[in-house]
Amino acid sequence: MLAEATVAPEVTGRCTITAGTGQWWSWYDERTLTSKDDVDIDHMVPLAEAWDSGASAWSARERQDYANDLGDDRSLLAVTDRVNQAKADQDPAEWMPPAASATCRYIADWVTVKTRWGLTADPAEHAAVQKTTARCNGPEITVVLAR
Repeated sequence: MLAEATVAPEVTGRCTITAGTGQWWSWYDERTLTSKDDVDIDHMVPLAEAWDSGASAWSARERQDYANDLGDDRSLLAVTDRVNQAKADQDPAEWMPPAASATCRYIADWVTVKTRWGLTADPAEHAAVQKTTARCNGPEITVVLAR
């Protein structure tokens, strides 16, 4: 949560964020969040989706590394809690961010994280990614493999 803040919050000696301090940008819904209670840390590719896409074959250590991946800024991000709860464990065939401006970035980041960790895509997810990327004119993505 600290790394994702656009304005650093005050933190007590016990690593507790002081209420009313800090600011976070949720690009999923284009909202600036000023209360830590409105912020969730989202796994770009949810843990259950990762499990279904190949993480079930990983060691406990690999699954822990995935869940706590700080090696790529696209893996974990601060978003509005309600939006993250709506996303749950869904893939792009089932859920997309509410802000139209987030669509191409979301798909690029999704593909990056899936590729970084060697995760697969089911047919519906693959079709949704292809359909969306056909409308995007973003830059090429760079992926540093995690495993």
